[in-house]
Amino acid sequence: MSAATAAAAAYLVASLLFVRSLAGLSRHETAGAGNRYGIAGMALALLTTGALAVREASPTVLLLAAAAMAVGAVVGLQRAQRVEMTGMPELIALLHSFVGLAAVLVGWNGYLSVEGAAPGRAEALDLPVGIHSAEVAIGVFIGAVTFTGSVVAFLKLSARMRSNPLMLPGRNLLNLAALVAFAVLTAVFVVSPSLPVLGAVTALALLLGWHLVASIGGGDMPVVVSMLNSYSGWAAAASGFLLDNDLLIITGALVGSSGAYLSYIMCRAMNRSFLSVIAGGFGNEGSTAAAAVEGQHTETGAEDVAAMLREAESVVITPGYGMAVAHAQGPVAELTRKLADAGVRVRFGIHPVAGRLPGHMNVLLAEAKVPYDIVLEMDEVNDDLAATDVVLVIGANDTVNPAATEDPGSPIAGMPVLRVWEARTVVVFKRSMSTGYAGVQNPLFFRENTRMLFGDARERVEDILKAL
Repeated sequence: MSAATAAAAAYLVASLLFVRSLAGLSRHETAGAGNRYGIAGMALALLTTGALAVREASPTVLLLAAAAMAVGAVVGLQRAQRVEMTGMPELIALLHSFVGLAAVLVGWNGYLSVEGAAPGRAEALDLPVGIHSAEVAIGVFIGAVTFTGSVVAFLKLSARMRSNPLMLPGRNLLNLAALVAFAVLTAVFVVSPSLPVLGAVTALALLLGWHLVASIGGGDMPVVVSMLNSYSGWAAAASGFLLDNDLLIITGALVGSSGAYLSYIMCRAMNRSFLSVIAGGFGNEGSTAAAAVEGQHTETGAEDVAAMLREAESVVITPGYGMAVAHAQGPVAELTRKLADAGVRVRFGIHPVAGRLPGHMNVLLAEAKVPYDIVLEMDEVNDDLAATDVVLVIGANDTVNPAATEDPGSPIAGMPVLRVWEARTVVVFKRSMSTGYAGVQNPLFFRENTRMLFGDARERVEDILKAL
């Protein structure tokens, strides 16, 4: 068996492992096994690529590659060990930016080693020049959009940049003009490849990626992260075509298609247009501010909440990003077990964008050993809220905001939310009366059946446990 045949076989096995990984990650019960399949596939891909490099590359190139892999491994391990679940969304956004940057570098290298090299280089390599040039331009464009878009997402998620959407005049026309300019530049580059044209494509894509994500408000960032995941997959696939690497093409297509499908599912759940996500116009067009909210809130204490829970027959808990920040999932799981032992029916209502990453709350609750069968999606629990005695809103804000259904001028208007206000009593765990991540005030806080429990969520849940 030749080295090329062996490598192709190894890459095929790695591709199958990635498919198994994706299938495993689709369910809580098999997520651990799916993660292990993915690790095995990536390890096999790295070993195979390393073996090919040893046969074909010079000692200097091998040394540089080994050094780069060592640095990447050390940085990756350190970041993975130190990052908390609350920091996972911005870490993922940052990793997406690396994929985009890698695609840009691969595209530029493809140009410099073929079109930008000596005349006749493409013919010597038996490459169709026009197709190769198109691959370079498209790969660089997708990679650059992914790079700057992911950087903006990282800055917003880590609070280094305001989460409010950038509302430039005619922003949709700007995006459309950028796409038209890209098509023209690509055609020019295919006909006559040149460094200035490729530079113009790169600069245009960098600006477009920045504008696409900057134009999206913080409340919609979970869907943006999912969409950037898709972009990074297509960027990897584009690199695979340039490098003639089937594994990279397959892996990129898996990531790209699964990320796009997840974004589509989330958009349907949030009553948003999938095309508007891609176009950077996600959210409510023309709405820049919600109506002013006035009223008097009613404060409560842990003892009173414990008394409510003793008398309740059914309880629904709706967690949000604040629960993750407070590390309250452990005490919440203990509270769930205590109430269940007392005969109370306890369930969780998870909004599609609870937290700042798809599945964020599900992972936290799974780590705290909350049974899977009581963790329900929004559509599964919403119709039961009117018959619920007590709803505990722990660290959630925008996902339980009635303004989404009652205020047409709200920036989150039209977004389906958990209708917690229909329950007999709602207890909202918050540090203060401040707005949520989307910057929108919540009229739920001033409802007659709402009680505000202020303070750190973990400490307040522990106080309730003591009172019980």
